[in-house]
Order: sequence, then C-alpha cells, then structure tokens
Amino acid sequence: MLRMCACLGIAAAIIEPAGFPVSDRHFRRAGIDYLDALTIQRHVSFEQFEAWRAQQTSLEGSPPRLILLSTKAAIPYTGFTFRPGDILLAGRESAGVPEAVHAATVHRILIPMQPPFRSLNVAVAAAMVAGEALRQLAGTGITSNGASA
Repeated sequence: MLRMCACLGIAAAIIEPAGFPVSDRHFRRAGIDYLDALTIQRHVSFEQFEAWRAQQTSLEGSPPRLILLSTKAAIPYTGFTFRPGDILLAGRESAGVPEAVHAATVHRILIPMQPPFRSLNVAVAAAMVAGEALRQLAGTGITSNGASA
C-alpha cells in the first residue's frame, strides 16, 4: 500500500498497533526506493491519530472526513461522494479495525462482492477505493496529494 501511495501521490498514515512490522528496516525492504517520495504519518494509537486529525483542516475548513473501508458497511464505494482531504482507513486484513474504531467512524463504505466471498486483500481494496476517489476528484483541480492544481 505504501508503494501505491507513493505512485499516486497520496500521503500515508500508519496507526499502531499495525498488522505488520513498522520498523524502518522492514519499510525499506518492502518500499524499495518509493519511500523517499512518500509522506508517512505514524500514530501510536487511534486516539493520537484522532487528535492529529482534529488539528488538520480540509478545504471546507473542518477536519478531514475519515472513511472506513469495511465489510460491515452498507454504502458501496462507487456510490459514495468523496471530497478533497478525505482520509481512507483500512484495517487489518485478518480482522478489520477494532470495534471501537468502527463505532467512532461516521462514514463507512464497502466493496460489493459475490457470495460466498467476504473480503479482498487489503492492499487491493485500498487501491480500488483510492482509484475511485481520485477519479471523482480529477475534475476538482485538486491533485492526489491534496494540493490545488
């Protein structure tokens, strides 16, 4: 997912505890030479992330919306209207996000799937939703990194 963010010009955030090793050595190996082009925010907890998000300002003058990718959501990602500054949140591949995080998010979207299948690889899901968000925002004059074009 970090390489996807670098290639698409999207900032990344990691909220711990993560479902993968977060040491610089592991990042360097997985990210090859893409990481130097990437902005990564690291947060030690969801509460610390929420405090950081509350201090950020979207183009609308309020904190950016948090959009949770969840198999428990009711709104398909293709039916959701993305806004500049939105933050996409994907949980662990094996378990999603903790219930408290799920309950704290207002905006939840899903990728509809054929039964009996339940979920996609988390990186694939994140790429699909990020691609749709960027497609929707393409005519707004906003680049993928949130800057005005």
